[in-house]
Amino acid sequence: MKPLFFFFACFAIFSCSSPDETTEQPINETMYFPPNDATTWETKTASSLGWNENNVPDLLDYLEQKNSKSFIVLHNGKIVMEHYFNGHTANTAWYWASAGKTLTTAVVGIAEQENFINTNNKVSDYIGTGWTNAPLAKENLITCKHLLTMTSGLDDTNQGIEPIDLEYIADAGTRWAYHNVYVKLQDVVASATSQTWDTYFNTKLKNPIGMTGAWFQSGNNRVYGSTARSMARFGLLTLNQGNWNGTQIVNSTYFNLSTNTSQNLNLAYGYMWWLNGKSSYRLPQTQLQFNGKLIPNAPNDMYCALGKDDQKLYVIPSKKLVIIRMGDEADSATFGLSDFDNTLWEKINAVIN
Repeated sequence: MKPLFFFFACFAIFSCSSPDETTEQPINETMYFPPNDATTWETKTASSLGWNENNVPDLLDYLEQKNSKSFIVLHNGKIVMEHYFNGHTANTAWYWASAGKTLTTAVVGIAEQENFINTNNKVSDYIGTGWTNAPLAKENLITCKHLLTMTSGLDDTNQGIEPIDLEYIADAGTRWAYHNVYVKLQDVVASATSQTWDTYFNTKLKNPIGMTGAWFQSGNNRVYGSTARSMARFGLLTLNQGNWNGTQIVNSTYFNLSTNTSQNLNLAYGYMWWLNGKSSYRLPQTQLQFNGKLIPNAPNDMYCALGKDDQKLYVIPSKKLVIIRMGDEADSATFGLSDFDNTLWEKINAVIN
């Protein structure tokens, strides 16, 4: 069932660009940041980057066939491609699903740098004991960092987040399992800052980088919904290691930790960011380890936020790219990664390489 967030109007298929589009770009141009008023966003052409424009129609046809709603490509902050499909527009909000976990990651980093929390401390230091159904000694093993890295040791066959749902299955740090329990980090931040999660999030992350959107409840999870451009803003912040146009929103050390292997159980997982180019990976709802890269056709240095129904935020530092895809599931419902990722990257590579 889709979240009840679609209160924005939907119109005809829409593709937009800014009137200040340029055709020539200096090789070492400074990273561009759109103004926070959200009325303008500079563009550049694919031809100025030497991309193969003849393959763009095939990429767009594939996106539309696979139930996409929006697709954005930024290079060094400027929009190179921006397309909307199936009634979506630049002003339509869509849910991030689990891709929004990375928003929680960023805000936890902000709370830590402001000395409200220490991610090495146990969760119960901030929200009290009894927040799980585990024996107290086992609950007290769970730190904020364990929630960031999906290594809480709690039973992932039940994705509920009430205490009765959070059953002990292994000591924290000894088992990787994708779990909604990460949401407790929002409670940690709210308790430590004496603010609501939404207030702290808006003040420290959303407003400073000009994002729109809001959090809403979906089952056991809190989900963020926004325009594709707002997701692109967050991707740009991440590409620039937490710095927004000269202001360090999240310290770069924390961002580097977030976007690199965070534990030795799932090499392809950071602090709720998925990592490409590793020798092996694990997926939600299984304890199997798979050899090879997460997305074989994608660049090795790419890290990404992946959400149910194929919500995608790809960040590729080596190519100065941020790529957004929002929409319905491309083939069948998944928790994040799907076969669609690899085929999509085949189409993207045909354009950018």
